[in-house]
Amino acid sequence: MPRHTPSETLAALLRYPVVPVFYHADAAYAQRIVQACYAGGIRVFEFVNRGEQALAVFAELQGFVAQQCPEMILGIGTIYKAAEAEQFIAAGAGFVVQPVATAEVADVCRARNIPWLPGALTPTEIYHASQFGAAVVKIFPGNVVGPDYVKALRGPMPHIKLMVTGGVEPTRESLAAWFGAGVNAVGMGSQLFKNADDTEALAARIGELMAFVSELKKN
Repeated sequence: MPRHTPSETLAALLRYPVVPVFYHADAAYAQRIVQACYAGGIRVFEFVNRGEQALAVFAELQGFVAQQCPEMILGIGTIYKAAEAEQFIAAGAGFVVQPVATAEVADVCRARNIPWLPGALTPTEIYHASQFGAAVVKIFPGNVVGPDYVKALRGPMPHIKLMVTGGVEPTRESLAAWFGAGVNAVGMGSQLFKNADDTEALAARIGELMAFVSELKKN
């Protein structure tokens, strides 16, 4: 079962609002990446349910995180079915992320008291996801709509917590645009992990981004 309560997970996401979105079939490599992210200040990490080894790698990664990265909250992304959600929650997932919003996954998360982060795009989808119990609504794919779309949403939806994935780049300009538009958090995938084999450089790059986002949120 998860090592953190839902309120602790949400508080961590809002305090450390850059979420790596990552998958690798090699557990040892995934551990090195997670360790580098942790060293750089990441505290919420989305492992992606992609490929036949995803559950096994996730379970091994969860054990590593518990020992080596105790403040890290490891969740699972790309979940479509209730059975998948059940399996990864049993393996310790601290939150469940979807590219869509399905009632069956929402029901599992509610029953297991696990934060549910469904994907949505239109105002109606975002509102319905919030009403169905989303802790945070993931705007996906963000690159299709851009920061101005989020800014427009904030008029009628000032209180729904929003995370955007897709279209977020590991640059000050991109982060300033998205957070300036009103997102609460961002998910970042392949852009963050370019040349990731150099884990020291990755940790340093992430550290700079986290410091910049911290300053953004103060203003």
